[in-house]
Amino acid sequence: QVQLVESGGGLVQAGGSLRLSCAASGRTFSRSAVGWFRQAPGKEREIVAAISWRGDITYYADSVKGRFTISRDNAKNTVYLQMNSLKFEDTAVYYCAADRAWGLASPPRSSREYPYWGQGTQVTVSS
Repeated sequence: QVQLVESGGGLVQAGGSLRLSCAASGRTFSRSAVGWFRQAPGKEREIVAAISWRGDITYYADSVKGRFTISRDNAKNTVYLQMNSLKFEDTAVYYCAADRAWGLASPPRSSREYPYWGQGTQVTVSS
């Protein structure tokens, strides 16, 4: 079973930056697509970004495109989410998730296709 642990969340003022990390264990992780999702109070969970197992294909939600960057270092079993120009609307609990390690060329965009999840890390942006 793949285990994921998020870190790097915290309180930041609007316009600031945070870097989230997702540390993974499990033999198949290097062939797993990874997604970052977030959920704000009273709102449904939504995808933020995703990256293929090779790291060569990425996806970003329109709301974060140009501000967030997803990357991975398979040698370290870690995926990152660099968040710049943060807005109050980015406030949420952020989760990383791994797919079924089928070696898909493109990362899935639906949360239903990610069976392994971390516990989440809180990101709070003050206005």
